[in-house]
This record gives sequence, C-alpha cells and structure tokens, in this order.
Amino acid sequence: MKKTEISDEEFERRFDAGEDISEFVDWKNARRPGRALQRVNVDFPSWMVSAMDKEASRLGVSRQALIKFVMDNHLQHTSPTHV
Repeated sequence: MKKTEISDEEFERRFDAGEDISEFVDWKNARRPGRALQRVNVDFPSWMVSAMDKEASRLGVSRQALIKFVMDNHLQHTSPTHV
C-alpha cells in the first residue's frame, strides 16, 4: 500500500534519477501491461514431447519452461513487435 502520494511528474523524476520509489508504489495492485498470461493448448507428436522432455531434463527445467524459452528465443530473432 502506498505510504505517500506524490505527483506523476515527481514520481517520474525520482524514477529517472534512479531513486528508490518503492514507497510510492501499490505493489498489490501493480500490473505489467502486455504481460498478462493467456493459456494455450498445443498438440505435439509423441516423439517431439519425448525430445522436449529429454532436453528439459538436460537443462534442469520443466517442459513448459523449455517451450517458453524456445518460443521467446525464436520470436526475439524473427518478430519486430516482440516485447
């Protein structure tokens, strides 16, 4: 919960100056625009699931984390609108 209110201009000035602005942020209600999760279902052939599981195990991550990593890496290199 915010302890103190300050103007938007003052907040931006302090943020840009690298000051600690955490006391002015309501973290419980904070949102990250463009970062909302959306569930999708994708069907993969069984050989691909086995290969993903093997690679995820090698890297020490979950299958979901591997898929996110691979997709993010691909989109960073191919999509001009990737955030």
